[in-house]
Amino acid sequence: MRAGVVGRLDGFEVGSRRVERVSVRSDDLTKRVLRLETSVGDVGLRFDGPERLRDGDVIFADDQRVIAVAVTPDDVFVMQPASIGAAISLAHALGNRHLPIQTDGETIVVRYDPLLEALAAEHGVSVRREARVIAQPFRHAHAPHSHD
Repeated sequence: MRAGVVGRLDGFEVGSRRVERVSVRSDDLTKRVLRLETSVGDVGLRFDGPERLRDGDVIFADDQRVIAVAVTPDDVFVMQPASIGAAISLAHALGNRHLPIQTDGETIVVRYDPLLEALAAEHGVSVRREARVIAQPFRHAHAPHSHD
């Protein structure tokens, strides 16, 4: 069945219908075409413009159920630099490793990698590991460059 986003769960009139959540990996949020297995069968989604799926999107509703997207939490490191200098130094080191990062307030969020704990310690940055639903998927920069 072909479907699309019909609303957001936080503002959707659910009433007495059962809410079902279909799990989606954060990496899949960047895809233009998705097929998701649900209790009503396979639901196909296609995005022609810049819109993409987000956690909480309602993709199907009938008289009995409302099906919404639940983004699977990513295993991430949340790094807390103590100063702007430590943040710049750490961001430079992460960039040299071509790792996509996100910022959340005064923290840097990266996908978990056991080698990054030592890197953070080397730069004097505290780090904690957690499972977190990422609002925007990690994306690699695709700008051409070389190391000549």
